[in-house]
Amino acid sequence: MIDRERVLAKLDEMRGYLAELRAIAPSTIEEYRRTATRRACERLIQICVECVIDVCQLLVSGLRLGLPAEEADLLDKLDSASIFSPGTVDLLRRMRGCRNILVHEYGRVSDEIVFETVRSHLGDFDRFAGEVIDTLP
Repeated sequence: MIDRERVLAKLDEMRGYLAELRAIAPSTIEEYRRTATRRACERLIQICVECVIDVCQLLVSGLRLGLPAEEADLLDKLDSASIFSPGTVDLLRRMRGCRNILVHEYGRVSDEIVFETVRSHLGDFDRFAGEVIDTLP
């Protein structure tokens, strides 16, 4: 059984980080490239994605979809169970990939991609949250 309260708490946490990110979202790439702004945006995106992964773990566990061997298995299990609408799992894979670059391959971080994410793709997190809420009992 899905732990509804834990899932909702994690979604609320994510929404809080998104609100912070939206509050500091720069209007131009030049504003974004200011060190403090860039680092804040990168970190907030990272922890938003980590909230997404935590929710996915709660769903896989609660729905008894099996034990994932690694993070990527979480998404495969959710995809196989058709928990999300078509395309959402691919979106989640891209989010996870972005987070991995931010965390593990720092030299490859593209200012343009992170800026574009902040300017145009924060709604993807809202979409995820909406689909999760639709799956809850």
